This record gives sequence, C-alpha cells and structure tokens, in this order.
Amino acid sequence: MTSQIDKAERFRRLHAPNHPLILYNIWDAGSAKAVARAGAKAIATGSWSVAAAQGYEDGEELPLDDALAVVGRIVRSVECPVTVDFEGGYAVDPDTVGQNVRRLLMLGVIGLNFEDQVVNAPGLYSIEDQVERLRAVRAAADALGIPAFINARTDVFLKAAPDVDHASLVDDAFARAAAYAQAGADGFFVPGLTDKALIRTICETVALPVNVMAADPQGIGDLANLGVSRISFGPNPYIRLAAVLKREAGACV
Repeated sequence: MTSQIDKAERFRRLHAPNHPLILYNIWDAGSAKAVARAGAKAIATGSWSVAAAQGYEDGEELPLDDALAVVGRIVRSVECPVTVDFEGGYAVDPDTVGQNVRRLLMLGVIGLNFEDQVVNAPGLYSIEDQVERLRAVRAAADALGIPAFINARTDVFLKAAPDVDHASLVDDAFARAAAYAQAGADGFFVPGLTDKALIRTICETVALPVNVMAADPQGIGDLANLGVSRISFGPNPYIRLAAVLKREAGACV
C-alpha cells in the first residue's frame, strides 16, 4: 500500500502549468470510488457538496466530527491521493486551526484547501491574520512529517460585489499570494475569477501553482492554455447529479 508521504509527493508533482491536475470534486465514499474508477489521478472533496450530501448548508455548518467521519470513509475507499476542502479550518484562532488540521491529516489526507474568507461573516481575514493561520496549518503538517499540499484559497474575487471590476482586485490577490507563499502555502486558488486575461496574468505573476474553478469539463482546454496548474469544479458535479435525481424521481411520482 502506498504511504501517505508517497501520495503527498505524487500529488505535488501533478501540478504543472499548462498541464493542470483535473479534480472532479466528490462528496462521499461512493462518489470518490466512481471518480477513481474513471481514472482520476487524485480525489478532491468540495465542502458545499459534502455538506449538502449530509443535509447541511455550506460554511462549516456540517459539524467537524461528522465532516471528518465522511473524509475518513473517503480515504479508506480509494488508493488515490485525497485532498479536502477544509474551508476555514473550523476555527478562527491559529492554535485551534492547527489542531483541526492535525486531525484531518491523521486520516490519511495529503492536502487541503484553506480559505481566507471569514466563514459565516462578511469580508476576508487581513493578510496578517491569514498568514498566522496558514503558518499553523503548515506547522501541523510538519509536526506529523507529512508534506501536505496547502492550497491557499483567496475569496477576493468570489466575495466581491457584482458591480466590482475584478481587474481592480488583482493587486490584492498578488499581495495575498506572495504572503501566503511565504507562510508555507503550496498553491493559490482563485474561485470566482473567470476573466481569461486576468487568469493568465495571475498565472504569469504568482509564483505558486494556480487553481481555478470550472463550471463544466468543456472548458478545461481553454483554462489549461492560460497557464493554470489545477482545475476543480466545486459544487457543480453534485448540483448536476442532484438535478438528474430530482428529474428522474419526479417522472416516477
């Protein structure tokens, strides 16, 4: 059986500009096995989907113990590396974030998304505060001897008001990417950004591998050509499957 460290190192190598790692986000052991059987190189959860599959809203509404139980079953069900959308680490203060990340990694996980929005509150953490939180994530992984891939997510674009020009937010994103890299992040995730020119600019400027979110598999080729190193789909796979389930169930009523 491949060790957790070997899986983590293999997962890290899968991030390459113009040849991105494709992660079709899953929500439980069954969906993980289906995606693995399709030939996926790695498995990634989506917090929205995991919560919805358990009857909860996103935003750390699914209790931490329940979330970890789901993750444990996913890891045990597949041989591929598993990375988890861990939202804001289920805590505000760095010490508790580190404790929670330790629990997550001890399940066999090799990476996590860690976001800078303040969960269930307006706005984002300051760069300084998020750096301290990221350092706690890195320290937890280092203490376990696991080279976990920390995908630092910024919600600069996702949380912006609809009338805000995303180009005006790029400098903030650059500042966060640089600070997060120094704090120990391995990747930079920019959900909500869809402008191709801006995505290319971020890929050319940011030192970390860049992760973008796609709506569906048809757009993979265009995004890859912009220089991204990782493409994920967030809640979209779950939403599409749930729509099919509802439609077919409705036809039987």
